[in-house]
Amino acid sequence: MKVLIVKTSSMGDVIHTFPAVEDALRNRPDMSFDWCVEEAFAGIVALHPAIKSIQKVAIRRWRKKPFDGDTWREMTGLRHALRGARYDLVIDAQGLLKSAVVAKQAGAPIAGFDRSSAREPSATLFYDRKYAVPRDLHAIERTRRLFGQALGYQPDLTILDSGIVPPAGGLPRGEDETVEGKTAFLLHGTSREDKKWPADDWIETARQLASRQFTPVVTWSNEAEKDVAEAIADAVPKTMLVPKSPLGKIAAILGRSTLVIGADTGLTHLASAFGLPTVAIFLATEPGLTGPRGPFSSTLLAPAGGKVTPAEAMEEAERLMAQRAIAQAQH
Repeated sequence: MKVLIVKTSSMGDVIHTFPAVEDALRNRPDMSFDWCVEEAFAGIVALHPAIKSIQKVAIRRWRKKPFDGDTWREMTGLRHALRGARYDLVIDAQGLLKSAVVAKQAGAPIAGFDRSSAREPSATLFYDRKYAVPRDLHAIERTRRLFGQALGYQPDLTILDSGIVPPAGGLPRGEDETVEGKTAFLLHGTSREDKKWPADDWIETARQLASRQFTPVVTWSNEAEKDVAEAIADAVPKTMLVPKSPLGKIAAILGRSTLVIGADTGLTHLASAFGLPTVAIFLATEPGLTGPRGPFSSTLLAPAGGKVTPAEAMEEAERLMAQRAIAQAQH
């Protein structure tokens, strides 16, 4: 049976779908999976070895030029590719009108959330099979239950496994003799100003890590993030500053880190999914139903009118690393 997963964005939403794929592989080995995703996140989907083919959409780009000839050619090409793949079933794991429209292009039966469960009830007009999943569950569990109902099995929710593998690569150790032993990736960049931990707190965290014989690692994707990354590296010389890089390279470095401390950003979700000790720092958003989940991850939520301190982050990091060390010793 050939199944197309439609989960186009965002990075965190894509990562939250991997455990459902793992459930399906355990329970339905007769199935193969393709995935339709925004072009920017195709590299994230490619981290899962069981995904046979990745169909790319560019909805964000197409919306900017809806009448452009290239836009129409790309949309037509996507439709032909999806139809040509001859899927037996499409699972719209997003529950949005835009994802339902994409799913419809495959010309196959579509399974998705029912009207009371979908994020946008209008999306269900496109579905052939509709399933009720409580909305007060974490996004990972909601997706796992949807897949289970659509594919005919009961997921074992006591197991949480994303099944993803870091791509080849890592830190360029030959270029910097200081990069030895334990590394801690500090994911300071995030999309909203109110979600950003102050630069001084990142600097103090880097100092504490260096005093514990860690090499702090930072990177950046825009000029504002570059300023913070350089400030951390200037204040703590042991810090490894990775220049702006493709997502695949960052994923390779991230996946081989000893520890990750991150803001509310997609890469923090990725670290959790890799099974790394991951401390997520949430300042202005609730982790509730969409926060990072992993075997050795946790979230520090700033209290109303308060803050998360570097000392608290380090205490939680040490707890998670000890927890992982015990788990590794038992296996």
